[in-house]
Amino acid sequence: MGLAKVASRAYLGIAAPPVSVEVDLAGGLPALSIVGLPEATVRESKDRVRAALRNCGFDFPPRRITVNLAPADLPKSGGRFDLPIALGVLAASGQLPSESLRGMEFIGELSLDGRLRAVEGSLSAAAAASAERVTLIVPRGNMEEVLLVRDASLIAAGHLMSVWKHLAGHEELPPVVRGPASSCQSPPANGDLAEVRGQPTARRALEIAACGGHDMLMVGPPGTGKSMLAKRLPGLLPPLADAEALDVALVTAARDGRFAAADWGRRPFRQPHHTATISALVGGGSVPRPGEVSLAHRGVLFMDELPEFPRGVLDALRQPLEDREVTISRARGRLTFPADFQLVAAMNPCPCGYFGDSFEACRCTPDAIRRYQGRISGPLMDRLDLRIDLVRPSAAILVDDAGEETSHTVAQRVLEARARQQRRGFLNARIPPEMLVGLCQPTEAALALLCTSAERFHLSARACHRVLRVARTIADLAGRSGIEAGDISEAVSRRPHASRAGRPRSAALS
Repeated sequence: MGLAKVASRAYLGIAAPPVSVEVDLAGGLPALSIVGLPEATVRESKDRVRAALRNCGFDFPPRRITVNLAPADLPKSGGRFDLPIALGVLAASGQLPSESLRGMEFIGELSLDGRLRAVEGSLSAAAAASAERVTLIVPRGNMEEVLLVRDASLIAAGHLMSVWKHLAGHEELPPVVRGPASSCQSPPANGDLAEVRGQPTARRALEIAACGGHDMLMVGPPGTGKSMLAKRLPGLLPPLADAEALDVALVTAARDGRFAAADWGRRPFRQPHHTATISALVGGGSVPRPGEVSLAHRGVLFMDELPEFPRGVLDALRQPLEDREVTISRARGRLTFPADFQLVAAMNPCPCGYFGDSFEACRCTPDAIRRYQGRISGPLMDRLDLRIDLVRPSAAILVDDAGEETSHTVAQRVLEARARQQRRGFLNARIPPEMLVGLCQPTEAALALLCTSAERFHLSARACHRVLRVARTIADLAGRSGIEAGDISEAVSRRPHASRAGRPRSAALS
């Protein structure tokens, strides 16, 4: 009696680091103080806890009570520590057996009458508790969210008294019962690929991008279907595994505080406006929150009208595209968010949009075209794997009722090709440079063609690696174990090497 410890979890980014709530009862004037780097909402817990305990019929000890939230250098925020503080006071004052708290963790905000309110970050806490193999007691309002962690040991409670009765052995709370596992496969939310008429080259490039996880750029006049194609990419991607779906949910919850169970298993499709700031794109804020590149994790980031984005915003994409994560540093610490997304960018060939169009004449001067294309830096362009040049389809093609391949048909080929990549251990777009030659297995003719292309188009070492990765994907779609010269030729033809900033070429944009 006099000292009790209760396990809980903080909420920091997508993580839920453990927090030990230590409650000490000592002599002196009655008071309750909270230490351990608490923010204002945590310091206010003492009033909520005192009122909740009294209104539930418990004795609030007239002692000097010190609550320590350890570790002391970890920021604590929100009302999530109300429940563990109240249980700590009860255990330290002998109104609850301390042994009943072992092997369990608690989060929850208390109302003044003892009811438990839902808190932010319950999904992260459930995932962390599952990894530690301990039982987590959460408010009933968080039950739908924590059920997404399928192997977690969970108990949902609606009132402080029900938690006390459970721990004291008077009335056991049943563990949360899950329904049958739901599939992560969801129908395409943004339309079917069969709705895209014509554009066989673009459809082929979209299939390659879906198969290997490659980033791509679409260039063409207005109305040629750039946005339509981009929105159909998520429908070609394989269903998310449970671990991947949990990653997506954790990132979304880090932005919104909670995650809607109805969105479980859906690949993200994010489309930021070209007025978005760097913080909106990569994340930031005094309390770091994930940006669009993280919210698109395991999904697609579509950036329409790419040259209209500020130059600094576009250059901020370079590090996430390379490292597949974003680290946000602030005075109080650093947070890292995942950012393994596919970038799909779209742009017009010139300010008026009709440079190279066979139906309408371009009104832009060469200098205007050069300045427009120059808004995209060479290093960013070098990180893109594929380029699609779209032309305006004729009216006859648009009204033709000939059946195009559906998203389901293409997705089946993508699934088979990705199965080959899984056996190698890497998605083709993520193959480490040191393992490229060994995993790609190019023939001598293919290597010779790659060398020739690198000299002709002045490809950087990074660009050569990306050509090899795209060629590996093309070979996987064809069911070949090795890369042939034709695969290299197609991969090189789809490189954005001909669209470098400051060098508009009619051949490249027509």
